[in-house]
Amino acid sequence: MDLQTRKIEFIQEFLKIESEELISRLETLLQGPNKKSDDHRFRPMTMDEFKARIDRSMEDSKNGRWISAEDLLKKIDTW
Repeated sequence: MDLQTRKIEFIQEFLKIESEELISRLETLLQGPNKKSDDHRFRPMTMDEFKARIDRSMEDSKNGRWISAEDLLKKIDTW
């Protein structure tokens, strides 16, 4: 199925929606990538920052400063 056909089918299904909450969620989803973040703390890392983070992560791994995915999931369940 080509993109144009998928869009038309999506619009037809969208027009059948009766839930105001679902429409609001879809609006938020569609607006998300186009909105500028109000949180200015987030910015792209420089390559030097990225490499430093990798080095720090490797050092943490060598020194046992890590948590397994299984333990992390258990910890998240307690939040």
